[in-house]
Amino acid sequence: MEDGTVQVLEPTVSNSGIPQGTLISRQRIPFPPPRNEDFYDILDFNIGKEVELYGRVYKITNCDKFTRLFLNRLGIHVPDPITMPPDPYTVQREKMSEGMAPKKPNKFIDKLGQFLDFDRKVLRFYGYWDDRESAHGMLHNLEIHYFLADDTIEIKENIPPNSGRDSGFMFLQRCKLPKMFKELPTPGYDDQYTVLNVLSTGFLKGRYLVDALNCGQQPVKYYKDCDLAIGAAINVFNRKIVITDCDPFTKEYYSKKYGLDDFAPHERPKIEEEIVVKKPPLPPYNGYGTYEDSAANCRNVIPVPPHRDFKKFLSKDRQGLDGYILRFKAEMISKNPANKDRLFIISYYLCDDTISVFENARHNTGFIGGEFIKRTKIEKPGQDIYTSEPPKCYTQDDFYVGNILNLHGFEFLLVEADEYALRYMEINCTEFPKSNIILIINKIREALKPIYKQFVCEYLQTDPEQVGIICYTKVSKVLKEIMGDNITHHELITLARHYNARCIKEKYTKESLRSVVHMELKRFLFNQMERLHESFLLHDPERRGYVSRNTAYAICRGAKLPIDKDLLNAVLDKICKNEAGDLDYKDLLGFLDLKQTPPPPTEPINTQHAFSFLASAPDNRIGPVDFQAFLKDLDLEKHVVEESG
Repeated sequence: MEDGTVQVLEPTVSNSGIPQGTLISRQRIPFPPPRNEDFYDILDFNIGKEVELYGRVYKITNCDKFTRLFLNRLGIHVPDPITMPPDPYTVQREKMSEGMAPKKPNKFIDKLGQFLDFDRKVLRFYGYWDDRESAHGMLHNLEIHYFLADDTIEIKENIPPNSGRDSGFMFLQRCKLPKMFKELPTPGYDDQYTVLNVLSTGFLKGRYLVDALNCGQQPVKYYKDCDLAIGAAINVFNRKIVITDCDPFTKEYYSKKYGLDDFAPHERPKIEEEIVVKKPPLPPYNGYGTYEDSAANCRNVIPVPPHRDFKKFLSKDRQGLDGYILRFKAEMISKNPANKDRLFIISYYLCDDTISVFENARHNTGFIGGEFIKRTKIEKPGQDIYTSEPPKCYTQDDFYVGNILNLHGFEFLLVEADEYALRYMEINCTEFPKSNIILIINKIREALKPIYKQFVCEYLQTDPEQVGIICYTKVSKVLKEIMGDNITHHELITLARHYNARCIKEKYTKESLRSVVHMELKRFLFNQMERLHESFLLHDPERRGYVSRNTAYAICRGAKLPIDKDLLNAVLDKICKNEAGDLDYKDLLGFLDLKQTPPPPTEPINTQHAFSFLASAPDNRIGPVDFQAFLKDLDLEKHVVEESG
């Protein structure tokens, strides 16, 4: 249509003896003389017309749908298709070909689609084979696997331990399972082709033909997914296997494909005598090495190292800035007055339940400080360790503020926890009941029910200047007097953090913190601002102006910024953030730039100590308690009204 060219093609007919294909290549075709100056156009072609192209006349019998619609839109009527006259020779060849069977018929069955749809999808059934009627027979527990990719079946036998038989036995290797079995089949009984020995003098010079009629071949029926069901019995080479149950994937498959909803397990035959094998107890622990190491050596002839809990290790090991370490500040309980002023940091590692104790050195105390107890599992005191049972060790349930731990004969009182430990226990409150605010409120509600009115009127009187705000010290004192040992100091801290009435006053503002940082940068002659800027641009190819906190921390440490880790974290807390929590690195570069609006000078301080965990005052994060919100969650006003009524 774009250039008025015409192309003539002849469809290829098999065994025609005529070279077919392109008869006239695409070109503009002129009319026959005397109109050879004009060329054929679309208006010259229609059903029923005869056109002469280079001396050969063609009669148009039909057209496609697009051509018919196109001519109709131009206002040209297109007649109905014309039947082409049949070729007698072609009709005779077709009749002959219908009566001739091919010597090698194509019987290939394409199962690629089934393989792609159901690869790695297996139906799992559970069943049994009752062979107790035969000599030395028994009840075999079987597991039937049906592979949807190729309709094959394998059966595995579950052998109980110490049964006198080898484990890992395959009852039936993966194959297609026939429904009927009479005898051992001959080779090629299920092949698609039957070979006829026409002329053969041996294996080297012989002629073989394929039997197109498959004379004598018997079709073999195999088990399909529709034949397997709970309660059904299948014939596995003349062995009756009864299916009793299936797994959830199989139930979902049959529910979607066949609409089944009843998957009640089938009853299994009862076993009269069931041998219960008990594990022999280990010999008592002799005190050499660890208990786990001694137990592993007793279970194996060749000494092997004890196994550790890798799942717990992988989930609770350090991941970026999340260390999974609970740190507590502790005091030693001792009759010696010199030990009362000693300060300890107890770290509990969640990945392997180990404990380490570090002593913070103080001036003029006579104690050096440093590592007090190396990282190891510590057993609880007061238990007999020379037994076959493993000793009980300290776990995460024993670590909360106010608890007393006896570590290798030294008693420690946990007086405070760092912010990470408190926040981690509050987030995972299901594992730490002392940080579960719902359990704490329920416990306080049950204790205050009899004296709720007296508790509100006498004990907790709010200040006239701050209505509804109570000092934390007063709240903890009153609740301790009422509940006694039923409430711990850690639960009171969780209660105060949940109902905190005001924000904690920051020790350093952004401007004062900038003065401290610039003092450190000047002291170490830091002049790598351009390199720091290039590093941020490298990690921000889209030029959004924001990077994650972990990326900013890594870039600053990689640029060898001469400030302490705790001070760097305090700086990153002051930087502007977007809604996703990413840091504005332009604000960070302006914060660190010495040339841009230098801050006022400040007194030099020990940044390594001032911003560390040890420098924080006790309970500096606990503010006053919102009394009104606390009473609202207690919801005991209805109880008081019912009693007065």
